Amino acid sequence: MKTDFIEIFQTIRAELQPYAALGFTNRINSEEEYDLWSEKNIKADNVTERFFASIKIEADHVCFRYSTLTGDGELQERITKLDDVLKMKIDDILSATYKTFKETEWV
Repeated sequence: MKTDFIEIFQTIRAELQPYAALGFTNRINSEEEYDLWSEKNIKADNVTERFFASIKIEADHVCFRYSTLTGDGELQERITKLDDVLKMKIDDILSATYKTFKETEWV
């Protein structure tokens, strides 16, 4: 189990980084924050960008934010401890969200 915020951040960022090669762009890539966006122009919605996911070290937790499966909002997890179960949950969230983005041609 990981409790060091820097180690938690780096572990989750490592899970996010492969998605950059799948059509997402990161705007912030620092030692404390990393995010991914789809910049595909979605004509039906008149939207030029869509948030995918981010990770950020806060004072008392690590904040993992991710797009809802409908793409019209976002959810977040406040992480103070990262174990294998939570890491698998994060992997599942990213995979399901990516699948939705791909099916709806947002990426």
